[in-house]
Amino acid sequence: MAGRDANPDFIESIARGFDVIKAFRPERPAMALSDVAATTGLARPTARRILGTLQALGYVRAADGRFSLTPRVLELGLSYVQSVGLWDVARPHMESLVAETHESSSIAQLDGSDIVYVARTPVPKLITLAVHIGTRFPAVSTSLGKVLLADLDPAELGRVLAEPGRSGIEPRIAPTREELDALLRDVRAKGWAATDEQLARGIRSVAVPLRGGSGRVVAAMNVTVHAAETSMDTLLGQHLPALLRTASEISADFALRDELPLRVSPTERHPA
Repeated sequence: MAGRDANPDFIESIARGFDVIKAFRPERPAMALSDVAATTGLARPTARRILGTLQALGYVRAADGRFSLTPRVLELGLSYVQSVGLWDVARPHMESLVAETHESSSIAQLDGSDIVYVARTPVPKLITLAVHIGTRFPAVSTSLGKVLLADLDPAELGRVLAEPGRSGIEPRIAPTREELDALLRDVRAKGWAATDEQLARGIRSVAVPLRGGSGRVVAAMNVTVHAAETSMDTLLGQHLPALLRTASEISADFALRDELPLRVSPTERHPA
């Protein structure tokens, strides 16, 4: 960080905040305060204040003495999501799925008790709720959310459900905790989740998990239909098999991407 403040307009505190965000990597997605301080070269009190500020703003979460980023960080650079990483891997597969089903498809991740849309390939149809990258919905009333919640262990699930939602959406039907636990058991057994006008009238969807190289669920992907046009039988009988196949293809590409740095050195990828 030496020399960064040579510019009189340089704001060191902002730069340190970004240093903390950038310290989180795939090989260290969660870190203790001491790890953050060591990785960034910041004093522990400074790292603690920055982490506290980022947590208050919703960019960092804390659990069991360790800190990790939240999907809200995507708001800082949606163009990146659209050009590389998740979107880059998923896009061709999503486009093929939408061409086959003639229905919209989206990918979401958890942010507390909400889901946040991080990728989407829409079709021009009128639905009750507008959806775009960054849209938030209550996880418990969406197929995407149920898939993501089903992957959590009981302690994680309890912490997530205890967080207040920030979507501003009141779902049409919200399950009780007992009902949700039963639903999540069913999702784990089947490997997919469906909703029928639970979030809002006219919206049906089915979702499946996307997995990284470790096999852990990294996101969920859905197909959404208009209830007046598409029955649940069609959604599950025709669109679900296509969705499962597409998710398998995307997950395979995720695994290949995760393995690439271990198999190919920088010099091999960019020979002199």
